[in-house]
Amino acid sequence: MSSGTALIYDEEMTRYKLLWVDPACKIEVPERLTVSHTALQEEGLAERCVSVPIRQATDAEILLAHSEEYLEAVKKTPYMSLDELRTFTQQYGDVYFHPNIYHCAKLAIGATLQLVDSVMTGKVRNGMALVRPPGHHSQRSAANGFCVFNNVAIAAHYAKKQYGIKRVLIVDWDVHHGQGVQFAFEDDPSVLYFSWHRYEHQGFWPNLRESDYDSVGKEKGAGFNINVPWNKVGMENSDYLSVFFHVLLPIAYEFSPDLVFVCAGFDSAIGDPEGHMCATPDIFAHLTHLLKSLAGGKLCAVLEGGYNLTSLSQSVCQTVQTLLGDPAPQTSELNGPCESALESIQCVRSAHKPFWACLKHTVAPPVSEPSTKRCKLAEKEEGVQAEEGQKEEGDGQKAEEEEVVWMKPPSRLAPPVHTEVAIPADLEVPDRCDRVRSSLAPTLQILQRLRDNFFEGSAEEEALMSLCSVIALFEKMKKQEIRNGLALVPDVSVAMLCAAQHARMSLTNRLLLVYLGDGEIPTYITEDGKALVVQISSKEPEEQKSRYQVSVCLKKGCSDVAGLMQAVLCLLLPLAYEYDPGLVLLVQGPGSEVGKAAWAQITSLLQGLAQGHTLALIQEGEKEAVGTTAASLLGDPAPSLGPLGAPLPEDMEAMESLRQRLQTHWGLLQNAAAKGKEVEEKGQNQD
Repeated sequence: MSSGTALIYDEEMTRYKLLWVDPACKIEVPERLTVSHTALQEEGLAERCVSVPIRQATDAEILLAHSEEYLEAVKKTPYMSLDELRTFTQQYGDVYFHPNIYHCAKLAIGATLQLVDSVMTGKVRNGMALVRPPGHHSQRSAANGFCVFNNVAIAAHYAKKQYGIKRVLIVDWDVHHGQGVQFAFEDDPSVLYFSWHRYEHQGFWPNLRESDYDSVGKEKGAGFNINVPWNKVGMENSDYLSVFFHVLLPIAYEFSPDLVFVCAGFDSAIGDPEGHMCATPDIFAHLTHLLKSLAGGKLCAVLEGGYNLTSLSQSVCQTVQTLLGDPAPQTSELNGPCESALESIQCVRSAHKPFWACLKHTVAPPVSEPSTKRCKLAEKEEGVQAEEGQKEEGDGQKAEEEEVVWMKPPSRLAPPVHTEVAIPADLEVPDRCDRVRSSLAPTLQILQRLRDNFFEGSAEEEALMSLCSVIALFEKMKKQEIRNGLALVPDVSVAMLCAAQHARMSLTNRLLLVYLGDGEIPTYITEDGKALVVQISSKEPEEQKSRYQVSVCLKKGCSDVAGLMQAVLCLLLPLAYEYDPGLVLLVQGPGSEVGKAAWAQITSLLQGLAQGHTLALIQEGEKEAVGTTAASLLGDPAPSLGPLGAPLPEDMEAMESLRQRLQTHWGLLQNAAAKGKEVEEKGQNQD
């Protein structure tokens, strides 16, 4: 299995700059690249990556996404005078040319293709290309938005042609709409393009009608273009995660890409003069982690925008550190998305309902009167004088120009041992796992407490020692000696209770218990809110009286992969991220019938929580799951599930009903605005 993270950078791509006065272009500077690479060096991340040399793209490669006439025109720019460059530039929008930009643009493409080659040939598992000029605005016959050639569009065509890739996912988290990528693939069902972007009802650059939520693709490509328009500034971490949970991830898993590209623009981070968003750099660690479970981990991140040099460099470091496999930082203060974000999510889900099985149950229609438009209308009705409006606009501009301050992301220190296992010696696990040492003998006091609490009558030595091993794994996580652990136990129910009790007493104030299977979980575990229990099974749940005890019933249980993943992506993950546990206890109950690939996916996705502190418990009869679980805990890519079919309609209805009941307590479960929720409730009552 491939491992390692590629980092592709060359100082040569800094050797062009704006040669005349242009307020729109002055923010695109060479320092964007140098500060990003310097930060990676200072954090010790660059030396941990596999350095891959860049090359120039060939004409044939450029022509995969551009016209020959346009290429020939750009080829002439190195020989133009300053006046000729300015004249040439004026035919395009918000871009500038320089005598060396054609050379740098060929290097940017070549660097991106080198990354694709490295990932697809197994030289590395994933990687990031720090390139300049960016690419996602460039169109077939036009430069645009600082972009000369469309690096990622060319790379997607290249991957399909060179390696026979059938399905490509492009995730564009830049704050501007990558219209060049959209136009390149809007009729192509083999490429799923997702973009969130500042839009403000077509009031923000590039001011295109095609950037709105209802541009879903054309002809055979209908449904394969996803636009999430931000109609106000100030979007936060919760807004970004909500879009992933309720739009991108369900569709992406149903699509099942063979390769993932990220148009990694960090002007969507806090402090950026273009985006004016409030998402902190550490959120990109979590977004990257959530994407790593797709396509067998084959992920290529390519730099696009980002114009606040501090938040840019911090965000790049967070992304690369996650690609390297370091534990994601602890999330905090996550809550529901804002009203405007919910309106956008509601509109997108409604627009894509005809195309994706995971959205078939969507009830709320598109928002007819967005809150952001109502605010503008109210201002007009109040008869605000023009000069007062100009004053307010001037004050707003001053406020936007004020320096924004945020906390530097905390250090992400990985424990010296990644994964430790408590399993019989004859069971094979990857060599990178440590085994619990028998020298860690429990005290007589601990043994007696275990006997008293978990056994009636005499306890077998094997059962007692398995619980001691579970406690030993917890203690090592508490001391930051290991990141996560795995235990094969004689009785998973007893081990679960022991683990939950010990964790609540000594390890963390918040425990997330995820149980797959039909076992019984005592309600007292969640009575004080120090534990959140999410059980996915085939048994009908009793009336749920606590927000901290969530039971998801699937008619076919965990063997139904489509239903299981819908429950994980749209219920479990939003609950888990908002709860922000200090430890994840993942239990595979006896007879759960969860498949190896689905179990690996769930194990991998949950590693983004609690700084990777996860303990997996497996019943002795399920020995075949040990190797898969250990590999996922070690950070190996989870196997692809293939294109997912439709979950059972009755399961979708039950999950939607559960989500609606819980969303009053858990904001990240919301996926519709206030009026949309009313429609949902009416639809649910009619059902």
